[in-house]
Amino acid sequence: MKLLVQRVKRAQVIAYEKDDDKVGKVYGKINNGYVVFIGIKNGDTKKEADYLVNKLLNLRIFNDENDKLNLSILDKKGELLLISQFTLYGDASNGNRPSFVEAMNAADADILYDYFCKKCEEKIHVERGYFQHKMEVSLVNDGPTTIIIEKNAKKC
Repeated sequence: MKLLVQRVKRAQVIAYEKDDDKVGKVYGKINNGYVVFIGIKNGDTKKEADYLVNKLLNLRIFNDENDKLNLSILDKKGELLLISQFTLYGDASNGNRPSFVEAMNAADADILYDYFCKKCEEKIHVERGYFQHKMEVSLVNDGPTTIIIEKNAKKC
């Protein structure tokens, strides 16, 4: 499981019911927090999700009064916009078209994504992307600050 975390001043996701829809609707919107793209790979379980929820919520990438990265999203009472992103497991090392064989199948990934979101919702305000639908994500990156966190099933 892999997280791409972007600290943001504001963000929103517009989702479309069908790929050919011309107009989408705002599905999730936050201020001051993180946009988190979540990649779920084959073999990931609730164990990896629990580890990453804890890591994400306690990650200290907000500035304190001394301008040091020392505060977590919980300290700042920030918000999360969580978006499933299977392309984080795209492998373009052979050729120019990425392979997604490492990404978990949609049915199982949806269950683990929902679990991850619910665990975060126990501690903080969460907005979500629309799983397995076309989305447009817009954000104002704060910093910019972008961190990648990964937990492999074999290392748990």
